[in-house]
Amino acid sequence: MSAPAMSNAAQTFESASARSNQQDGNGSSAARSSSGTALRALVREPLLHFLVLGGLIFAADAVIHPPAKDEKVVTVTKALRQSFIDTFDEDKQRTPNEAELQKMVDAWVASEILYREGKTLGVDRGDEMIRDRVAFKLQYLIFDQVRVPQPSDEQLRAWFADNHARFDEPERVSFFMTPPSDEATARSYLNDIREQRESEELRDQTRAILDRPVPSLAAGFGNGFSDGLLKAPLQEWTLLQSKDGWHVVRLDARTPGAPAKLEDIRTEAAKIWHTEETRKRAWEAVSRLKANYTIRYEP
Repeated sequence: MSAPAMSNAAQTFESASARSNQQDGNGSSAARSSSGTALRALVREPLLHFLVLGGLIFAADAVIHPPAKDEKVVTVTKALRQSFIDTFDEDKQRTPNEAELQKMVDAWVASEILYREGKTLGVDRGDEMIRDRVAFKLQYLIFDQVRVPQPSDEQLRAWFADNHARFDEPERVSFFMTPPSDEATARSYLNDIREQRESEELRDQTRAILDRPVPSLAAGFGNGFSDGLLKAPLQEWTLLQSKDGWHVVRLDARTPGAPAKLEDIRTEAAKIWHTEETRKRAWEAVSRLKANYTIRYEP
């Protein structure tokens, strides 16, 4: 800026300052009167009332609904654990053991973490969906990014050595069994069958179970029944107790199992290996996300 312009600006400022000083003494009482009038008008202003009321509402909301804390904390509530127990009981007719319950909890925790990470990435934008669907979306993205090459012969053979039982042909049994009853009734049935005087109703109710895999016997009928059936002589009626009660049973046939050979099921084994390796790597990715969270259990 040029010197004349600076001089004019200074003169203007000094002139305004002088006028202000001259009016200060004479206008002080008038100013006080004017400010009092303005304050009374402001108090009656509806807009001020609206702003104050709005501030009170926001303050109350902040107290009632404080900002989320510990966003990286996942809480497994007692109610949630009980819901898993109740659901499991409906499906399996029993309560889960600790390992089974923990497996369900871990799956839920993983789903919750995937949901939160999915929301962080904006996966749910423009789509109103429940938590599981958001988690599934992110899970799909993770699986889609996992690239697993075909296994080498060494990898496949090592995996098959640990999992051959899944491909082995199990021993199978075929047998007849009467419906469950108490022990006294079952003994009466046994005597009638041995004397060939069993009723037509009993013959109709006697089931034929064919080619049942031996490994499934304990789960279906109980360990005692499985052990007793395998020790029973062929073609002879005997008394056995299952989880449901007492039965008259006749073992008719046993077919020995056969170990699987990798050469015979290589293609199927490679597909299963690839699926499991993909799932393993995807789960490792989820576990890395999980490491950023604190999992808190309510006592």
